[in-house]
Amino acid sequence: MKPELLAKVRYLVTGGEKPVYIASQGGADAALSIGAKFEDREVAIRDARKLSPPASLDLQGFMLVPHKTQVGDFYALDEDRSDYEAEITELVLAASGGTTALVFDHTLRSDSRDIRGARSTRETASVIHNDYTDHSALKRLQELVPAREAERHMRRRFAIVNVWRTIAGPVLRSPLACCDAASVDSSDLVATERRASDRVGELQLVSWNPAHRWYYFPEMRPDEALLIKTFDSFPERVARCSVHTAFTNPSAPLQAPARESIESRLLVFF
Repeated sequence: MKPELLAKVRYLVTGGEKPVYIASQGGADAALSIGAKFEDREVAIRDARKLSPPASLDLQGFMLVPHKTQVGDFYALDEDRSDYEAEITELVLAASGGTTALVFDHTLRSDSRDIRGARSTRETASVIHNDYTDHSALKRLQELVPAREAERHMRRRFAIVNVWRTIAGPVLRSPLACCDAASVDSSDLVATERRASDRVGELQLVSWNPAHRWYYFPEMRPDEALLIKTFDSFPERVARCSVHTAFTNPSAPLQAPARESIESRLLVFF
């Protein structure tokens, strides 16, 4: 396996008004809708499995962990939701050093129009982004926990971590690429309004910087989980986030199966 591959990723072209991201509804025609201009850049995406020492949440902002879930069908997650949330809470606390966590979201995605139509899932997130700004992370905390508890957590460290996994065999066609947090400058990150049917928040889009170091974990399996930090209130001694994106894998076989995945989000308290 080659140590790296060349692939195109989609960066924001800065300038003009604040971008607006409109979250899609699940279904065959689910697609990104963002009021902004983008440019495709070819970048080297390195094999993160070869990193020594392995990537970590506090250094790069992402890490791969072995995890054999007991969930048999993620399209029927409601039947096993409490068990899966207990699984990933234990997983994330062990990886992050947190003391407690709250799971608050699950999103199913596919790069196949037919599968999205049949399963009412969303499209792959194929622009470089981070899920939260400082403002929207604090807002999400305040939305999800009682006011006094939120105030207590805001005085201490809290983070938001995504758990991403394949739910249908190895990922070949549309894997996730994560950017080493140490290679991203704060000026690369552009606050973007995020509009969904139930609320308005913010995320970050990303402008081109040749210093960015991109990684992916080839052929992720169902017994593995990718943890991605999307916010950390801790001072600058640790990675605060890892920007990430789906990308078209140029080395994937022509008949590679569609990507089907689930991402779950957790508030992590320290």
